[in-house]
Amino acid sequence: MDHTKVDYIIVGLGLAGIAFAEQLSKHNKTFLVYEDDSQTSSLVAGGVYNPVILKRFTPVWNAESQLQKALPFYKSLEEKLHIQIDRKFVTKKAFKSVEDQNNWFAASDRPVLGQYMNPKISKKKIPGIVGDFGFGEVYQTGRIDTHTLVTAYRKHLEQTDQIRYEQFNYNEISHKNNELDYEDIAAQYIVFAEGYGIVHNPFFNYLPLNEAKGELITIHAPELDIDFLLKSTLFVLPLGGDLYKVGATFNWKDKTGTPSEEGKNELIEKLKNVITVPYTIVDQSAGIRPTVKDRRPMIGIHPENERMVVLNGLGTRGVMIAPTIAEDLFHCIENKKPLDLDIDIKRFENTYFSP
Repeated sequence: MDHTKVDYIIVGLGLAGIAFAEQLSKHNKTFLVYEDDSQTSSLVAGGVYNPVILKRFTPVWNAESQLQKALPFYKSLEEKLHIQIDRKFVTKKAFKSVEDQNNWFAASDRPVLGQYMNPKISKKKIPGIVGDFGFGEVYQTGRIDTHTLVTAYRKHLEQTDQIRYEQFNYNEISHKNNELDYEDIAAQYIVFAEGYGIVHNPFFNYLPLNEAKGELITIHAPELDIDFLLKSTLFVLPLGGDLYKVGATFNWKDKTGTPSEEGKNELIEKLKNVITVPYTIVDQSAGIRPTVKDRRPMIGIHPENERMVVLNGLGTRGVMIAPTIAEDLFHCIENKKPLDLDIDIKRFENTYFSP
């Protein structure tokens, strides 16, 4: 059988797969994507980018350089696909105590955070929102509409015949000379960007993925009139038309991607301490986040096969980090440029046992 030759096969088309596909397009590399709809975390993600970790008032790892790459990246996708996906807004953190306020003052004094945080606390009451200790404002935040992006990108690849909607069968890979054969395709490299699906991947399932299920609800709240992202015990994200996305839960035990009654009840219970206006739930969604214990991505080349590559572990900050690490990985493969050890899967080599 004659094989169609491509430079790359990409397995999985979430944020990671799209970011890597864009690197390949930019460098005139040919590729084919396999997508089986088994992973939904990019489709249901809140898609928020925010350079400050508001739980601890600390900077996101490499936030400044990530944003410098990510924002032009999404702008170029908007132009290429004729869609609008980047919505910029201010994020307001509702303080729960005087201690919260003091931590905010201390953090906003740090040069790395001062550029994003308003040092003054806003005491102005916001109708419908619990904010007895005031609010802190974070700038350079926004949301990427990941559902619109993934859907549009799939259509784009359909038009160029670069995507196949089928489950990838790991057993069908064979090594031949200087390439990998898979069904009727011969590729130089296979990049696995499968998210949580990597647990079924026999080549990379040794990597320590700490998968966490996340659930979100969408509410209709006509009396809640806010145009910013509210961060409290939960986040409340305006979608327009009096609709708000609310989340998210962290469940380390449930490995199903289906919404649960337990998840919904947890969100309802927490929402009581966040907003005081009536609302109705109009939607609920769930996905498995591919997170890693050290909160860093897992990318790199297989310890025994340089033609097999992984791009995974984006966690909760996928929209910010995906463009940077996809570019790093491309240059690692094509130009032998070493990866930062923080993200390279080499840090897990002691967990790899040759089959």
